[in-house]
Amino acid sequence: MASDPLADGGLDFPSIGLEQLEDISPAAAPGFLRLVRRRLLARYPDGSISPPFVYDEVDRRAIDAVVIAAFFARNGERWVYLRSALRPPLFFRDPARSPLAETSGGALWELPAGLIEPGEQSPAGVFEAARRELAEELGFVVAAADFQALGPSTLPAPGFIAERHFFVSVEVVPGERGEPGLDGSALERFGRVIAVPLAQALVLCASGRIEDAKTELGLRRLAELAPR
Repeated sequence: MASDPLADGGLDFPSIGLEQLEDISPAAAPGFLRLVRRRLLARYPDGSISPPFVYDEVDRRAIDAVVIAAFFARNGERWVYLRSALRPPLFFRDPARSPLAETSGGALWELPAGLIEPGEQSPAGVFEAARRELAEELGFVVAAADFQALGPSTLPAPGFIAERHFFVSVEVVPGERGEPGLDGSALERFGRVIAVPLAQALVLCASGRIEDAKTELGLRRLAELAPR
Protein backbone atom coordinates (compact mmCIF):
# COMPACT_ATOMS: atom_id res chain seq x y z
CA MET A 1 0.00 0.00 0.00
CA ALA A 2 1.43 3.39 -0.99
CA SER A 3 2.30 5.66 1.92
CA ASP A 4 0.46 8.93 2.37
CA PRO A 5 2.94 11.72 1.57
CA LEU A 6 1.03 14.02 3.93
CA ALA A 7 0.83 11.58 6.84
CA ASP A 8 4.17 12.61 8.35
CA GLY A 9 4.02 16.33 8.98
CA GLY A 10 1.38 17.15 6.40
CA LEU A 11 1.82 20.51 4.70
CA ASP A 12 3.42 22.23 7.68
CA PHE A 13 6.26 24.54 6.69
CA PRO A 14 9.58 24.58 8.54
CA SER A 15 9.67 27.40 11.07
CA ILE A 16 12.09 29.70 9.29
CA GLY A 17 11.82 33.44 9.89
CA LEU A 18 13.34 36.45 8.20
CA GLU A 19 14.60 39.61 9.84
CA GLN A 20 15.30 42.80 7.93
CA LEU A 21 18.53 44.39 9.06
CA GLU A 22 18.54 47.28 6.61
CA ASP A 23 16.68 48.67 3.62
CA ILE A 24 19.36 49.52 1.06
CA SER A 25 17.04 50.15 -1.88
CA PRO A 26 18.64 52.49 -4.42
CA ALA A 27 17.14 55.94 -4.78
CA ALA A 28 15.39 56.32 -8.11
CA ALA A 29 12.91 58.55 -9.85
CA PRO A 30 9.30 57.32 -9.59
CA GLY A 31 8.45 54.72 -12.23
CA PHE A 32 6.15 51.80 -12.87
CA LEU A 33 8.46 49.42 -11.00
CA ARG A 34 10.70 49.99 -7.99
CA LEU A 35 13.72 47.94 -6.97
CA VAL A 36 13.63 46.94 -3.29
CA ARG A 37 16.96 45.78 -1.87
CA ARG A 38 17.07 44.47 1.68
CA ARG A 39 19.82 43.14 3.92
CA LEU A 40 18.31 40.14 5.70
CA LEU A 41 19.11 37.23 7.94
CA ALA A 42 17.26 33.95 8.39
CA ARG A 43 16.41 32.41 11.77
CA TYR A 44 16.17 28.62 11.74
CA PRO A 45 14.11 26.18 13.88
CA ASP A 46 17.19 25.02 15.79
CA GLY A 47 17.91 28.58 16.95
CA SER A 48 20.78 29.19 14.55
CA ILE A 49 21.00 32.32 12.40
CA SER A 50 22.29 32.73 8.86
CA PRO A 51 24.97 35.22 7.88
CA PRO A 52 23.44 38.47 6.60
CA PHE A 53 22.58 38.43 2.90
CA VAL A 54 21.17 40.84 0.33
CA TYR A 55 17.89 40.07 -1.43
CA ASP A 56 16.40 42.05 -4.33
CA GLU A 57 12.72 42.24 -5.26
CA VAL A 58 10.49 44.38 -7.44
CA ASP A 59 7.54 46.38 -6.14
CA ARG A 60 4.89 48.59 -7.74
CA ARG A 61 2.03 50.82 -6.62
CA ALA A 62 -0.67 48.30 -7.64
CA ILE A 63 0.81 44.93 -6.78
CA ASP A 64 -1.95 42.46 -7.78
CA ALA A 65 -3.73 41.73 -11.06
CA VAL A 66 -7.00 40.24 -12.27
CA VAL A 67 -7.04 37.72 -15.15
CA ILE A 68 -10.30 37.47 -17.10
CA ALA A 69 -11.66 34.47 -19.01
CA ALA A 70 -14.49 36.01 -21.06
CA PHE A 71 -16.41 33.32 -22.92
CA PHE A 72 -19.59 32.56 -24.84
CA ALA A 73 -21.31 29.39 -26.05
CA ARG A 74 -21.77 28.53 -29.72
CA ASN A 75 -23.21 25.22 -30.94
CA GLY A 76 -22.64 23.64 -27.57
CA GLU A 77 -18.96 24.69 -27.46
CA ARG A 78 -17.29 27.35 -25.34
CA TRP A 79 -15.35 30.07 -27.10
CA VAL A 80 -12.96 32.39 -25.29
CA TYR A 81 -11.51 35.81 -26.06
CA LEU A 82 -7.77 36.42 -26.34
CA ARG A 83 -5.90 39.66 -26.89
CA SER A 84 -2.49 40.24 -28.44
CA ALA A 85 0.13 41.79 -26.16
CA LEU A 86 3.57 43.11 -27.06
CA ARG A 87 5.91 42.62 -24.09
CA PRO A 88 9.14 44.69 -24.20
CA PRO A 89 11.18 42.25 -22.05
CA LEU A 90 10.46 39.55 -24.64
CA PHE A 91 10.96 41.88 -27.59
CA PHE A 92 14.47 42.71 -26.36
CA ARG A 93 15.27 39.23 -25.06
CA ASP A 94 18.74 38.13 -26.16
CA PRO A 95 18.33 35.00 -28.31
CA ALA A 96 21.93 34.04 -27.54
CA ARG A 97 20.86 33.39 -23.93
CA SER A 98 18.06 30.99 -24.84
CA PRO A 99 18.37 27.23 -25.33
CA LEU A 100 15.44 27.43 -27.76
CA ALA A 101 14.83 29.46 -30.90
CA GLU A 102 12.89 32.65 -30.13
CA THR A 103 9.77 32.79 -32.28
CA SER A 104 7.31 35.18 -30.59
CA GLY A 105 9.03 38.46 -31.49
CA GLY A 106 7.86 39.73 -28.10
CA ALA A 107 4.15 39.23 -28.86
CA LEU A 108 1.86 36.90 -26.91
CA TRP A 109 -1.76 35.83 -27.04
CA GLU A 110 -3.15 36.42 -23.56
CA LEU A 111 -6.35 36.46 -21.58
CA PRO A 112 -7.13 40.11 -20.82
CA ALA A 113 -5.71 41.17 -17.48
CA GLY A 114 -5.04 44.32 -15.54
CA LEU A 115 -3.91 45.73 -12.23
CA ILE A 116 -6.12 45.92 -9.17
CA GLU A 117 -5.83 49.58 -8.25
CA PRO A 118 -5.72 51.11 -4.76
CA GLY A 119 -9.33 51.35 -3.65
CA GLU A 120 -10.10 47.97 -5.25
CA GLN A 121 -8.09 45.90 -2.79
CA SER A 122 -10.97 43.79 -1.46
CA PRO A 123 -12.88 40.73 -2.70
CA ALA A 124 -15.53 43.02 -4.22
CA GLY A 125 -12.79 45.22 -5.64
CA VAL A 126 -11.39 42.31 -7.65
CA PHE A 127 -14.66 42.08 -9.58
CA GLU A 128 -14.79 45.85 -10.01
CA ALA A 129 -11.27 45.77 -11.47
CA ALA A 130 -12.39 42.96 -13.79
CA ARG A 131 -15.39 45.02 -14.93
CA ARG A 132 -13.14 47.97 -15.76
CA GLU A 133 -10.46 45.92 -17.49
CA LEU A 134 -12.99 43.97 -19.58
CA ALA A 135 -14.32 47.23 -21.02
CA GLU A 136 -10.82 48.60 -21.62
CA GLU A 137 -9.33 45.51 -23.23
CA LEU A 138 -12.24 43.75 -24.96
CA GLY A 139 -15.02 46.31 -25.20
CA PHE A 140 -17.70 44.49 -23.15
CA VAL A 141 -19.70 46.51 -20.62
CA VAL A 142 -21.03 44.22 -17.89
CA ALA A 143 -21.74 44.49 -14.18
CA ALA A 144 -19.23 43.47 -11.54
CA ALA A 145 -21.83 41.01 -10.26
CA ASP A 146 -21.65 39.09 -13.56
CA PHE A 147 -18.15 37.79 -12.79
CA GLN A 148 -17.35 34.69 -10.78
CA ALA A 149 -14.11 33.60 -9.20
CA LEU A 150 -12.16 31.05 -11.21
CA GLY A 151 -10.25 29.20 -8.52
CA PRO A 152 -7.83 30.59 -5.94
CA SER A 153 -5.27 33.30 -6.52
CA THR A 154 -1.74 32.31 -7.57
CA LEU A 155 1.76 33.74 -7.17
CA PRO A 156 3.31 33.92 -10.66
CA ALA A 157 6.88 34.91 -9.74
CA PRO A 158 7.34 34.89 -5.93
CA GLY A 159 11.12 34.88 -6.19
CA PHE A 160 11.18 38.55 -7.15
CA ILE A 161 7.69 40.09 -6.84
CA ALA A 162 4.85 39.60 -4.33
CA GLU A 163 2.18 39.92 -7.06
CA ARG A 164 -0.95 37.77 -6.88
CA HIS A 165 -3.12 36.85 -9.86
CA PHE A 166 -6.87 36.66 -9.26
CA PHE A 167 -8.73 34.63 -11.91
CA VAL A 168 -12.33 35.38 -12.87
CA SER A 169 -14.71 34.27 -15.60
CA VAL A 170 -17.65 35.99 -17.24
CA GLU A 171 -20.10 34.92 -19.92
CA VAL A 172 -20.57 37.58 -22.60
CA VAL A 173 -22.71 38.14 -25.70
CA PRO A 174 -20.51 38.58 -28.81
CA GLY A 175 -22.93 40.98 -30.48
CA GLU A 176 -22.67 43.36 -27.52
CA ARG A 177 -18.92 43.87 -27.85
CA GLY A 178 -17.98 47.48 -28.49
CA GLU A 179 -14.69 49.22 -29.18
CA PRO A 180 -12.19 48.60 -26.37
CA GLY A 181 -11.63 51.74 -24.32
CA LEU A 182 -7.89 51.00 -23.80
CA ASP A 183 -5.89 52.67 -21.04
CA GLY A 184 -3.75 55.09 -23.03
CA SER A 185 -0.75 52.78 -23.17
CA ALA A 186 1.31 52.93 -26.36
CA LEU A 187 1.52 49.12 -26.28
CA GLU A 188 -2.25 48.63 -26.48
CA ARG A 189 -2.77 50.48 -29.76
CA PHE A 190 -3.46 48.20 -32.75
CA GLY A 191 -3.83 45.20 -30.46
CA ARG A 192 -5.96 42.38 -31.88
CA VAL A 193 -8.89 40.74 -30.13
CA ILE A 194 -9.87 37.25 -31.29
CA ALA A 195 -12.32 34.58 -30.17
CA VAL A 196 -11.29 30.95 -30.42
CA PRO A 197 -12.88 27.68 -29.30
CA LEU A 198 -11.68 26.85 -25.82
CA ALA A 199 -10.58 23.39 -26.95
CA GLN A 200 -8.46 24.94 -29.71
CA ALA A 201 -6.93 27.41 -27.26
CA LEU A 202 -5.82 24.50 -25.09
CA VAL A 203 -4.26 22.81 -28.13
CA LEU A 204 -2.35 26.03 -28.80
CA CYS A 205 -1.07 25.91 -25.21
CA ALA A 206 0.07 22.32 -25.63
CA SER A 207 1.90 23.16 -28.87
CA GLY A 208 3.63 26.23 -27.43
CA ARG A 209 1.74 28.73 -29.59
CA ILE A 210 0.24 30.21 -26.41
CA GLU A 211 3.18 30.74 -24.06
CA ASP A 212 1.73 32.98 -21.36
CA ALA A 213 1.46 31.01 -18.11
CA LYS A 214 -1.47 32.89 -16.57
CA THR A 215 -3.41 32.45 -19.81
CA GLU A 216 -2.91 28.68 -19.90
CA LEU A 217 -3.91 28.38 -16.26
CA GLY A 218 -7.02 30.50 -16.79
CA LEU A 219 -8.01 28.48 -19.85
CA ARG A 220 -7.59 25.19 -18.02
CA ARG A 221 -9.66 26.43 -15.11
CA LEU A 222 -12.36 27.61 -17.49
CA ALA A 223 -12.41 24.17 -19.11
CA GLU A 224 -13.02 22.64 -15.68
CA LEU A 225 -15.84 25.07 -14.87
CA ALA A 226 -19.27 23.47 -14.91
CA PRO A 227 -21.73 25.25 -17.24
CA ARG A 228 -24.11 27.65 -15.47
